Amino acid sequence: MISVCMTTCNGEKYLKRQMDTILLQLGDEDELIISDDSSADLTVEIIKSYNDSRIKLLENGNFGSPVFNMEKALKTAKGDYVFLADQDDVWLPGRVQKAIEKLQQYDLVVCNAFIVDREEKILHESYFEWKGSAPGFFRNLKKNSFLGCSLAFNSKILKAALPFPKQIAMHDVWIGLLAECTGKVLFLDERLIYYRRHDDNFTAAAHKADNRLSDFSFSYKIRYRFLLLFYVMKRCLTV
Repeated sequence: MISVCMTTCNGEKYLKRQMDTILLQLGDEDELIISDDSSADLTVEIIKSYNDSRIKLLENGNFGSPVFNMEKALKTAKGDYVFLADQDDVWLPGRVQKAIEKLQQYDLVVCNAFIVDREEKILHESYFEWKGSAPGFFRNLKKNSFLGCSLAFNSKILKAALPFPKQIAMHDVWIGLLAECTGKVLFLDERLIYYRRHDDNFTAAAHKADNRLSDFSFSYKIRYRFLLLFYVMKRCLTV
């Protein structure tokens, strides 16, 4: 069974396109869990219009953050394999199949992505190249290259990741570092997503150049990374 976990917040503009490309790749027994963070637009109405039993909608969230909104979705997941999804990207053909194939040997798979604009015009041919993505615990502790919407992992990693520590900046680096610590990680170079970049979405704001920490002082960045390392090591000792 596959669980796809998605967070939404005022995502009406691109949501249907994304949901269509996800549902097309899921079987009858799979689930698409969508946790909504109090959308004030037509997001919830769009989701309900599908009338699809595979869709599990979690309404009336009040997180103000994609991190703990995603945690809520993950706590509901029942699948053997979990995929993360953003509300405004596009899954390309083979996204699920190719990841599942690799998850027979690995615990977490990070797929590559095309970076696209609002109209799906390609801005960069490779997220990995643009970001300098590669496996490695300390490499990613120093500069995170785990892209949340490109992650797929097994239930072992899901169990290890929950609950999220309250102090983490983003869930992708938390899940990725735990997988590096407790399992086998693959950065799959195949481009299986259109990763949409624009100014009015969750992911653009969250990823603005992982430079999520760029506006903080050097000492803060060091303290944050030591705190993240502490939480990862502490969790690894309990799984």
